[in-house]
Amino acid sequence: LNDMRDKLGAMVVGYSKGGEPITADDLGCGGALTVLMKDAIMPTLMQTVERTPVLVHAGPFANIATGNSSIVADQIALKLAGPDGFVVTEAGFGADIGMEKFFNIKCRASGLKPKCALIVATVRALKMHGGGPVVSAGKPLASEYLEENIELLTKGCANLIKHIENASKFGVKVVVGVNKFKTDTDTEIEVVKKAAMEAGAFDAVLSDHWAQGGAGAGDLANAVAEACKANDESNFRYLYDVNLTIKEKIDIISKEIYGADGVDFSETAEKQISQYETTGFGKLPICIAKTQYSFSCDASAKGVPKGFRITVREIRACVGAGFLYPICGDIMTIPGLPTRPGFYDVDIDEDGEVVGIF
Repeated sequence: LNDMRDKLGAMVVGYSKGGEPITADDLGCGGALTVLMKDAIMPTLMQTVERTPVLVHAGPFANIATGNSSIVADQIALKLAGPDGFVVTEAGFGADIGMEKFFNIKCRASGLKPKCALIVATVRALKMHGGGPVVSAGKPLASEYLEENIELLTKGCANLIKHIENASKFGVKVVVGVNKFKTDTDTEIEVVKKAAMEAGAFDAVLSDHWAQGGAGAGDLANAVAEACKANDESNFRYLYDVNLTIKEKIDIISKEIYGADGVDFSETAEKQISQYETTGFGKLPICIAKTQYSFSCDASAKGVPKGFRITVREIRACVGAGFLYPICGDIMTIPGLPTRPGFYDVDIDEDGEVVGIF
């Protein structure tokens, strides 16, 4: 709670005429903000259909934020699981953004060292990265995704290989979980597993929990347990030193994780970098906002794009949260919403039951 109080008070809401940052505490409202948020500090306890406890807390999208659940939730889970237990925490929306931010931002803030990185892959997604037809929400899948197509899948495995290479840069063991669709063939599953192992994964395992529940993920759980046992925590490392310049940190992420040739900064971004480094915010870690559909800023560039550059159009300072927030490409930081709001359909019926949520 005290940490949240400090973070809320440190939020920069503007700058004085002299260029000095003005915080929530400067306005005298840091305490009031904490009172409003004090009950939100605790995670929500839920459960799976098989009654495994789940802590839901925060979890913003990785394309426009950190893409991770809270450190508080992880710490509570670790305490409940005990020294011999296992805690699985999600770093979502692609290993190039969610995982990178988990390691470089969240682990740096918590001091926790992960023992394993589990990368989830599907045959369908890899076929898309291999040049398969465009997938649109609400529209039937093309036959390429429903029938065996080794050529597309093999090409698409390059995307998975890049993710495995990225995870390995942080010094953790990598396990690939191949989530099975009912249309996937045994040959296709083996292609993915073989590509993962050749790329340096500790293990690659079929997971059929969609059809079989927890029992369908038993082999994957055992593989993760073995990877954790084999992991050496002393090998864990961050991708960059926070004491580097803002440009250097963005450049390292762009080249090492995305595979970009370099970074271009708009005039606005250049001015913001100068302002942040002058006001002492230059040592904060980096939380890049970009599309989740590609390593590049071009959502249509599948597989492992080459010969591209990252364009930073602006950089926002989330001083309270503790990171800088480059906005890359044409990403919008507010998720797209329908023109007709969903609340029009939500109501209470005559029996007092909620209707219209789904």
